[in-house]
Amino acid sequence: MKKFWFRRAILFFFIFIAAVLVFGTVVMLLWNAILPAVLGVKAITFYQALGILVLSKILFGGFAKGRGWHAQRHAWKEKWRAKWEGMTPEEREKFRAEWRKRCGGRWHWDENTVSGKEKESE
Repeated sequence: MKKFWFRRAILFFFIFIAAVLVFGTVVMLLWNAILPAVLGVKAITFYQALGILVLSKILFGGFAKGRGWHAQRHAWKEKWRAKWEGMTPEEREKFRAEWRKRCGGRWHWDENTVSGKEKESE
């Protein structure tokens, strides 16, 4: 079992190094191909490209795990799911009516409709 984790750690290390090299090279090449001609700035080195990459991660992405866009979207979905499940049938119908009013009736959420097909009346 220790061999498995050791191999996995070594593999992760090499993938991390490869990713740093690839992303750094891509940033450097894009910068040097576009910005000197457009904005008149100087060309940058590979290490400056890595610095820009780290700076952009700090400014725009952060380093906290699980706090990205996907996690925020998931939290928003769960919040609305809990709210919907806590509503009474009357509150749900009122919510649907308000949504139809605001959206101009584009979505047809009739109780008789399931997946776009009409339910068979009993």
